[in-house]
Formats: sequence, C-alpha cells, structure tokens
Amino acid sequence: MRTLSILLASPRGFCAGVERAIQTVDETLNRFGAPVFIRHQIVHNPLVVAGLSAKGAIFIEELDEVPDGAPVVFSAHGVAKSVRSEAERRRLPHIDATCPLVTKVHR
Repeated sequence: MRTLSILLASPRGFCAGVERAIQTVDETLNRFGAPVFIRHQIVHNPLVVAGLSAKGAIFIEELDEVPDGAPVVFSAHGVAKSVRSEAERRRLPHIDATCPLVTKVHR
C-alpha cells in the first residue's frame, strides 16, 4: 500500500478589495463613532462581521433601517445606483467600500 501525503495550504488572507472594505469600516467608526450602519455584510466572513459588530457596526439590509443623519457604508459587493440615490436624497453620510474590481465588472 502506498503512503498518502496531505499538504495543507496556509491561510492566504483576504484580497485587496476585502482588506480595503474592512479598513473603510474601521476608519468610519473612528471618524463618526459607533454606531455605523453597513448595508449588507461588508464581506462574506462571519468572523470579520462579528468583530466589526463588536466595535459598533450594525449590519442592515435596506437604507430605511438607518436613522436620519447616521453614517452608512456600502459593502465591498457594491450597491445599485438607486441605493446611492436614496442615501443622497436622505442626506445620509455614505461611504462606498465597493471593491474597485467589482466596480470595474459592473461598468
């Protein structure tokens, strides 16, 4: 019987777009203080989401969940133009954490 070797890959971390989105939320929390509202999960990683929640990020599905004047961050996955328009109409401070590569694909 032949010996089977198993190689385990080391964790690679996150792509630059995800790193940028996480940093954007941290900077927004530093600038505005908690709470900061994040439309959808900033990234698909429960540990990151839990860590940001512990710092004061509140994850929401729609902008109508954001109180007037509260800052909102758009996730790394991007948002529709209508979401941006709604944030502007409501005069919500909004920060776009969309990954530049996602933006390129959407264009």
